[in-house]
Amino acid sequence: MKYNQVIEAEFIRRPNRFVSYCNINGVEEKVHVPNTGRCKELLVEGAKVILSKADETSKRKTKYSLISVYKGNRLINIDSQSPNSIVEEALKNRTIFRDYNFTRIKREQKYGNSRLDIYYEREDGEKTIKGFIEVKGVTLELNNLCLFPDAPTERGLKHILELVKAHEEGYETNIIFLIQMDNVDKFAPNYEMHPEFAKTLAKCQKEGVNIHAFSCKVAPDTVVLSKAIEIIDLNVFL
Repeated sequence: MKYNQVIEAEFIRRPNRFVSYCNINGVEEKVHVPNTGRCKELLVEGAKVILSKADETSKRKTKYSLISVYKGNRLINIDSQSPNSIVEEALKNRTIFRDYNFTRIKREQKYGNSRLDIYYEREDGEKTIKGFIEVKGVTLELNNLCLFPDAPTERGLKHILELVKAHEEGYETNIIFLIQMDNVDKFAPNYEMHPEFAKTLAKCQKEGVNIHAFSCKVAPDTVVLSKAIEIIDLNVFL
């Protein structure tokens, strides 16, 4: 995934979930934050951030979006709109699920009371397999352990339960935790933040939902899926 017209800035403050103020070449500018998570360990005063300039034809009230932030030397993408595009790109480029012979990949497929991120069909011999992928962007890292969520997520819990139902109806089902940074060791559900999410994730794996975690290579103007990351044994939450 590529961003156009990126610039470096300095983070000042975030008065609400959607708005921040950044220092751009000595000028304080109101900036859109495309992430409703807390990101409190990232968005600290003085942090170096990367902004993407909106298209000139856009009717947005803010010229820029805050897409990435440096945590030490590590650049972390916090754009919650990017993970689905990154995974779709990786599927089409056969970076992941390389053995799958996809005949259809579709974003935002309605199922039950939800819209699941990716629907696909693939050929397996003479059989057509239909499946879903739900993508969760991960931005929280502690000592190279990545955690999700960074705030309680009833929506995320709802999507897990929808995938269990889909699996029971014969669909192939997957959850991808897309870690929006590189050089990390492991992934785990954030039990301390949302115990029910961790427990439900472990149960859904037991019931046949496939759980994956992948890291990303992040540059100021690009984010691409990198490699599979180890997931801790989810049985500890059962």
